[in-house]
Amino acid sequence: MTQTYSDVKTADGRLLRYEVTGAPDGAPVFLLHGTPGSRIGPKPRAGVLYRLGVRLISYDRPGYGGSDRDPGRSVASCASDISDISDSLDIPRFAVVGRSGGGPHAMAAAALLPERVTRAAVLVSLAPNDADDIDWYAGMNDANVREFAAARSDEQKLIESLRLQADRTRRSPLSLLDSLRDQITAPDRRVVRDVTIERLLLETYAEAMRPGPYGWIDDTLALRRDWGFRLGDIRQRVRLWHGADDNVVPVSHTRWLAERIPRAEIEVQTGAAHFGAMEILTDILSWLAAPEEPALVGARAQALRART
Repeated sequence: MTQTYSDVKTADGRLLRYEVTGAPDGAPVFLLHGTPGSRIGPKPRAGVLYRLGVRLISYDRPGYGGSDRDPGRSVASCASDISDISDSLDIPRFAVVGRSGGGPHAMAAAALLPERVTRAAVLVSLAPNDADDIDWYAGMNDANVREFAAARSDEQKLIESLRLQADRTRRSPLSLLDSLRDQITAPDRRVVRDVTIERLLLETYAEAMRPGPYGWIDDTLALRRDWGFRLGDIRQRVRLWHGADDNVVPVSHTRWLAERIPRAEIEVQTGAAHFGAMEILTDILSWLAAPEEPALVGARAQALRART
C-alpha cells in the first residue's frame, strides 16, 4: 500500500497538489471532490483501495488546499489539469469519478479526454445552468437556492457571502457541517452522524478553506456558467447515481443528464440522499476498475493511430 502527496506545475505555471492512495499497480481512477472540498476526502481507506485493485488519484481543484488559484476557470478547465497530473505520474489512461460539484468535472474529463478516460461515474451531480426542460431549483434546499441564484444574478453578493462562510469554516469546520445539518434530509443526517464520516468531512473542509475562499467561489461560478463542453461528446460508459431524497442537488438533475449522455446508466436509490454518495463509492470504484471492453480498446487505438 502507498500513500503519497505531491505537487505538479501546469503549463501556465500554477501548482496543483494531488494525492495517490491504494495499490501502486492498481487501475488508476481520478476522484474529483465536491464543492467545497479537497483532495483528502472523504474516500475509502488505503487498505480498501488496495483490495479493490485501485490506484486512487485525488487533487485540490484550483484555489482549494494546496493548489494555486486559476481565476475565471471553467468546468472544462479541469481537463488540462487532470492531463498534467496523469502525465507527471506516467498514466496514459484512467477512469474518473466525480461527486456533487465534482460530477460536472468528471463529465468534462470524459468529453474532452476521450482517448484517456476509460469510464466515468457521476454521483449526485448538478445539471448545467442552461438546462432546458427542467425546473433547476425544484426540490433544492433554501441555502443552495440562495447560493446558486446569487451566482447567476449577483456575483458580488455571492463572493461576499462565500468569503464569510469560508472564514467561519476556516476557524471552525464544524460550523459548515452544522449549517448543513439544518438543511439536509433524514437519510443525509443519518450519514453525517457517523463519527468517521464526520471526521472526514471536517478534515476536507478545513483543508479546502485553508488558503481562503477562492476555490469555493470559483467552483460555484464555474458550475453556473457555460461548462465548456457538450454532454453528447461523452462516448464512454457512464454510471450516474443519485439518492432519491436528495435536497442538496435534486434527483431531477441526474435524470436530465441520463437522457443526454449517450451511454449513461442511471441508478436512483430509495432511502438515500446526497451524502449517500460516500457510502456507494466503494462499489463505484470497483466498477470503474473493471477491465475495458476489448472492442472499445481496439476502436480507440485505431482512432489514435489515425490522428498520428
